[in-house]
Amino acid sequence: MSMATKRRAPPMNEARLREVGRALDAVRADCDLAARRATDPIEFVHAYDSLADREIVALIASSFAFGNVKALRAKIAEALEKLGPHPSETADDAALVKKRLAGFRHRVYRDGDVVGLVVGARRVQREHGSLGRALASFLDEAGGDLKEAAGKWVFAIRRAGGLDRRTNRGASHILASPLGGSAAKRLMLLFRWMARPADGIDLGLWDVPASRLVIPVDTHIHKLAKNLGLTNQSGASWRAAEEITQALARLDPDDPVKYDFALCHMGMVQKCPSRRDPVRCEGCGVMPACRHWRVRAVKAPSAKKRATA
Repeated sequence: MSMATKRRAPPMNEARLREVGRALDAVRADCDLAARRATDPIEFVHAYDSLADREIVALIASSFAFGNVKALRAKIAEALEKLGPHPSETADDAALVKKRLAGFRHRVYRDGDVVGLVVGARRVQREHGSLGRALASFLDEAGGDLKEAAGKWVFAIRRAGGLDRRTNRGASHILASPLGGSAAKRLMLLFRWMARPADGIDLGLWDVPASRLVIPVDTHIHKLAKNLGLTNQSGASWRAAEEITQALARLDPDDPVKYDFALCHMGMVQKCPSRRDPVRCEGCGVMPACRHWRVRAVKAPSAKKRATA
């Protein structure tokens, strides 16, 4: 479904939407941003000054953002140490990047996958002036359709870095495109980091409207969203991400993904279940709006039933 057209979302009346909105606002208000940022991959991006370095670091950090947080942060730190204090300058020399990352491993990724990512991103960066400008250009060409623009952006980097010629699993995973129907969670996470207004977490570095962003959806966010009635989709697909985003846009059309950071951390901590679970649900900030915990009014019997009772 095109982001340039109206996204479908499950029906939700205004009263229910306000209920969900209050719960989400409470979660955001209670989130200790400084403490959360210190354990989040985005912390690495804040450590750099230049836009070029921040873009390369953000791409690496978001691409590694799956699995155990402690382990992935350690691998991000290792890759950045190998690339030196100015990763974008190092990336100008493909042979040097290959030498410094020789033997690097992270889950399904091999050294050649990370080399292709870094070198390809730097070449697109230099061609367009920045990775953000490249995305903005593709977004204009696509008439505002983020899915199509993201697909072009991904293909440009993969082609420039030779990732399109690598056939191993890591090469296909390290920079996934939403064109195949995937939610492309790590890519949408990167876009959120760089395009949302600076708020101590996100950086507001790209001239891409926050209103065009799509929420990064993984199993945690999908389950939370389904329990809140924001999507009816059975899996964490691109269609589910669009449905959730459209529902959130009814709360804030200019910045629908602003709830993502707090919800993501809450989802990981709570391990949101698919049913009412007093132990796992204890302390959940959105419990008052969750479909498993909402108190529904008992309907009065109809006149016909009263007459026959």
